[in-house]
Amino acid sequence: MQATTPALPAGLSSGTDTEVFYRQVLDIMNACGIPFLVGGGYAFNCYTGFNRQTKDMDVFIRRPDYERIAEMLSHAGYDAELTYPHWLAKIRFDDAFIDLIFSSGNGVASVDDAWFEHAEEAEVAGVRVKLCPVEEIIWSKAFVMERERFDGADIVHLIRARGPQLDWARLLHRFGPHWRVLLSHLILFGFVYPDQRNLVPAHVMTDLLERLRLETGAPPPTHGICQGTLLSREQYLNDIEQQGLQDGRVVPFGYMTQKETGLWKEGIPDERKES
Repeated sequence: MQATTPALPAGLSSGTDTEVFYRQVLDIMNACGIPFLVGGGYAFNCYTGFNRQTKDMDVFIRRPDYERIAEMLSHAGYDAELTYPHWLAKIRFDDAFIDLIFSSGNGVASVDDAWFEHAEEAEVAGVRVKLCPVEEIIWSKAFVMERERFDGADIVHLIRARGPQLDWARLLHRFGPHWRVLLSHLILFGFVYPDQRNLVPAHVMTDLLERLRLETGAPPPTHGICQGTLLSREQYLNDIEQQGLQDGRVVPFGYMTQKETGLWKEGIPDERKES
């Protein structure tokens, strides 16, 4: 399926230095032949028909491809900075930047082959590109529940716009053991749009609610784990550092190391750090 061409984000007019920067980077990445996907506000605008302002461009890549992409961009005069080695790098031009993303901040939504197999085509900044699939956008956004940012509204808008086309089986598979997070967003969708709640197939809700019923009747886990850190890097630090609970992001429970969670914590502004 080919997605419609999104408008430029509000505040960014055609021909600005920022758009030229975006276009040149996309052209370079196309030329080097390494697969990439455009996500963020551009993909959201494209899928929903919105035209909201975005401060940057999000480009999704596989982690093993980062070094080659960084080298190609360096030859073109752009500096790539590996901001957080477990999920994010940045390409800067004056005040503009592009995020190179290969996972989510909590380590869950790693970019794999399926992202590319189910991508849709569009034109961004005058360049033909592929967009992140809606299912993977929902998967990665579902865990963003910070004090200063909650992506739940994006998810309900995506379901409203693309519900009939969603691969619900793949979406359920993506969430895996974190299915409660998906269920919470689907319940919220039915609250926000009560007259369109049938956009979520009945069998999906039945499946998830049956899982909830069975889990509610089963003995709880014996290990003291806090999975709130999968939703916010900041708001559950007290549970980990003062209450002695296990960090749900860290192996064997999650996909991150203690070093990676430490670097992720260092990025929290000092005035907001909890310890």
